[in-house]
Amino acid sequence: MLVMSLVGNRPQFVKAAPLSRALRRRGTEILVHSGQHYDPELADLFFDELAIPEPDHALGVGQGTPLGQLAAMLTGLEALVADIRPDVLLVYGDTTTTLAGALCAAKSGVPLAHVEAGLRSFDRTMPEEQNRVTTDHLSELLFCPTPVAVENLAREGITGGVHMTGDVMFDAALLFADAAAHRAGAEQYGLTPGAFILVTAHRAAATDSPEALAALVDVLAALPEPALFPVHPRTRAKLEAAGLWGAANALPRVQLVPPVGYLDFTRLLTQARAVVTDSGGVQKEACLHRVPCVTLRNTTEWTETVASGFNTLTGMDPAKVTAALAGAAIPDSAPDLYGDGQAAERIVDLLVRFVAAR
Repeated sequence: MLVMSLVGNRPQFVKAAPLSRALRRRGTEILVHSGQHYDPELADLFFDELAIPEPDHALGVGQGTPLGQLAAMLTGLEALVADIRPDVLLVYGDTTTTLAGALCAAKSGVPLAHVEAGLRSFDRTMPEEQNRVTTDHLSELLFCPTPVAVENLAREGITGGVHMTGDVMFDAALLFADAAAHRAGAEQYGLTPGAFILVTAHRAAATDSPEALAALVDVLAALPEPALFPVHPRTRAKLEAAGLWGAANALPRVQLVPPVGYLDFTRLLTQARAVVTDSGGVQKEACLHRVPCVTLRNTTEWTETVASGFNTLTGMDPAKVTAALAGAAIPDSAPDLYGDGQAAERIVDLLVRFVAAR
């Protein structure tokens, strides 16, 4: 079995860590890094600390618009796929890298497998929603993290090749739990475990205009207790370009620090009283680690986090954020939403059977 796996950003590196290990025990994996996250703080660090194999090929697309990155990825992928002819091209999530892999597989006649299939925010203005819907409709194998994802696909008429596997990020959380627990954590920032808020923000909707950035600064200013904000390079660049970095950096209750790796972030997350984020992956990670989450969006693809009581959607509204934080607590009954930590093994079993049957 020869599988070409395509990754390009932080969440995809995390998901690849357990799945790449499982794949290489059963077949051959060719790992391709698109370069969508080209900053060493978001790429090299994750490969090193999660012991992900060195990419066999790096497309190196680097900085650019989503369309520019997509075009560069397609050009590089087309040549690789034609040369390697994998049995399956495997993609993760909902990024520009995901879409590039889906389009290349479809045009090259290579079966496409989608890890984290079936997620829906039902907001087609989101680039991620456009990417995930397109990818699902081009996939032959759809690996769903939750029953809700299976139901979403069925409503769109997709039933063939759909499998409920659980979530590989839960596999990663279990795999790296011990290593994360030994990281320095909140104390290195002078914070008390259980008495601070962890913040992340990086999406285009929060960073692509001065108005959006000003709204983010307003949210940060309204946080009622000490907060730690590891700042994504994209967010910092946008704040600086809009002349808002100084204002954000002067916020009295918020520490702005450079990005941290997966292990350090996990340690901080498990110590936080709550997390405030616009990230889809962080919503889920908060739920996995039983930490209340406030999401700076009006919709989410991880709807079960809201239904279970772990997550509150507030949009970029300081008053709603403050109110949600005041009521943030872990539900008395907290269901296991993302499987049993064996998603990677299930996915590999399904890939082996699929390739053998061709």
